[in-house]
Amino acid sequence: VQLQASGGGSVQAGDSLRLSCAASGRIFSSTSIGWFRQAPGKEREFVASISWGDRRTFYGDSVKGRFTISRDTAENTVVLQMTGLKPDDTAIYLCGLRVGSPRISEPADYRNWGQGTLVTVSS
Repeated sequence: VQLQASGGGSVQAGDSLRLSCAASGRIFSSTSIGWFRQAPGKEREFVASISWGDRRTFYGDSVKGRFTISRDTAENTVVLQMTGLKPDDTAIYLCGLRVGSPRISEPADYRNWGQGTLVTVSS
């Protein structure tokens, strides 16, 4: 399975953006897909994840209440809806997958990383 993130752009603080993670190939119900982000000079940070089978979700503390993750089985896509964006949200956003629970926030537990999409939030 290959993953490809898209939907990034340059926005103002308070704006919203919708990112998509498109998967090529079949995704099994035991799979979880996670969104991470990486700002220049910083480590990769967990954003949110979702279980493909039962849609359980898990969020990083910095985005709770502002971001929503969902999946579209017909489109084989995981969507990250971002609202109330802040300059601190500026980063490259990437998606990866793992087999098992979505309640794992360590990047090393995910694989099949695709190219990310850049989100820039100005104040």
